[in-house]
Order: sequence, then C-alpha cells, then structure tokens
Amino acid sequence: MSGCSPTPPDERSQINATPNPTNSVNPAKKDKKVILTTFTVIADMGQNVAGDKAIVESIVKPGSEIHGYEPTPSDLVRAQKADLILDNGLNLERWAEKFYNNIPKVSHITLSQGVQPVEVAEDAYKGKPNPHAWMSPQNALTYVENIRKALVDLDPVNADTYKTNAQAYSQKIKEIDQKLRKELSVVPPEKRYIVSCEGAFSYISRDYGLKEVYLWAVNSEQQATPKQVEKVINTVKANKIPVVFCESTVNDDAQRQVAKETGAKFGGVFYVDSLSKPDGPAPTYLKLLEHNVTTLIKGLQRK
Repeated sequence: MSGCSPTPPDERSQINATPNPTNSVNPAKKDKKVILTTFTVIADMGQNVAGDKAIVESIVKPGSEIHGYEPTPSDLVRAQKADLILDNGLNLERWAEKFYNNIPKVSHITLSQGVQPVEVAEDAYKGKPNPHAWMSPQNALTYVENIRKALVDLDPVNADTYKTNAQAYSQKIKEIDQKLRKELSVVPPEKRYIVSCEGAFSYISRDYGLKEVYLWAVNSEQQATPKQVEKVINTVKANKIPVVFCESTVNDDAQRQVAKETGAKFGGVFYVDSLSKPDGPAPTYLKLLEHNVTTLIKGLQRK
C-alpha cells in the first residue's frame, strides 16, 4: 500500500499483526516508525491505519491470554526500541504499569479513551470498567480514530495516508455493524441472549440490545466455580436459551457442562482477547467480528 490507495486490510494485517522481533532492527526498515501494541487485536487495527508507513507489532502472541500476561525480557528489549506503544486500558493489561515503569522514555497511548465504560456487575471486579470495549463495532470506530491521531502526532509527514486508511477501515467496520443489526432484527427480542464463559460482551450487548450471561466476569486463573456454573444453568433453563458459547483463550469444559445439563447446544467459540493464527477463523479484527456475528446468529436461530 502506498499514498492514498490502501491495500485491503486483511492482506496487510495477516502479514504484519503477528509479533516479529526482527522487524524493529531490520536496517531496511529503520526509516519507519515502530509501534508496539499490547495484544494482537489492536495490532491489526493499528496496521490497517498505518499501512506501509509504519511497523506495528503485538507484544502478546496470537492465541495467548492478555489479562494476566507476564512480559518477558525480550518484550522489554523490543519496547525500549519502539517509538510508541498502544494499549487498551480499562484495566485489561494488569501488567502494563510495571512494564511502562521500565521504559520511561517510550510514550504510550490508550485506545479506549472516549469510550463510555460499562461497569462489571459482579465478582471481584464489580464496579470496575469492563475492559472489552473493542468487541463492539461502534467502539472500534473510536479505537481507529485514536490510532489515527496517535500516528499523525508521531509521524505528521504521513498524516494524509493515515487519514485515508482510517476512513477506509472504519467503513468496513460500519458494514459489519449494519450486518449485525440486520441479522439480530429477525431474532425475537426474548431470544437475544449471548451466553459466554467470560463477560466479554457487555459493550456489544449494550449497543445491540442483547442480554448477557456469563460464567465469570473477567478472565481468571481458576476454573468456573460450581456456583457460577449453577447460576448459568438456571438462567439458560429459565429462559429456554438455545445455545451457549465460550472464548478461544479459555477452557470450555464448564460451558459444555452447562450445555449438557440444559439441553442447549454448545455453539462454538468466540474470539475476544486474541486473533487466531493466519490460517484460523479470525486472523484479523474484521474476520474476528464476522466470525463472532456469524457464530452468534447461527446459534440464536437454532430451533
């Protein structure tokens, strides 16, 4: 991609969103800014806005859990050489503050700025902001604009390219937003439940009129407790919910138990905290959204 003719997002992001430590020291790329992100989803967003004018890499690898990630010494070395770090904020990266203290000269930008937080309703994180704001396409537009502003501030020479890329990428996100609204409109309101392992769908539930049910509010190191499983079983039975789901980065045994004891179908996995590998179902953020929308609607329409 060059100038004002953006390369299709999926083509760029599958190449650039995954971590590649050698990029930041490649002599042929020294003229480009190097941006690190805390996890793969926003790396993909960032690369779509940056195009070929900057290098965007994720600290956390595809398929990894982000909440309790433990940065490695090599992560710190890469970060020291970066021009900017993009994070999600909203207490997603519990390790970030300590990490940033070790790289005081490297600037960082929080992409959830401007998003209206949804508070966690229960468990240990009750009252704190739910960190999964990017899961709603509406919020993703705020992320894209924050990325554009950050890149323009860092590299004003390429401001026009960043603007063009951000506009093209935002349009694709808006198309998924419209698709989700259209497909949900044919699902009876009383059936619009999204049952997941983690409470990662609070924003998409708020923005699209869904009722959210989950085993635990925020990813934890331990498995679901019997009380959490019982709560979801009772809710699924009482509301005759036809399908339950889990997320790709956590163990789905508890949710499969819910399905078995309620007669609901286990509808598969959503991608939330991480993209899949390039040959998987969610190698880009746009593919992640499309996969989740298709999986959800297919499950809700089950007779």
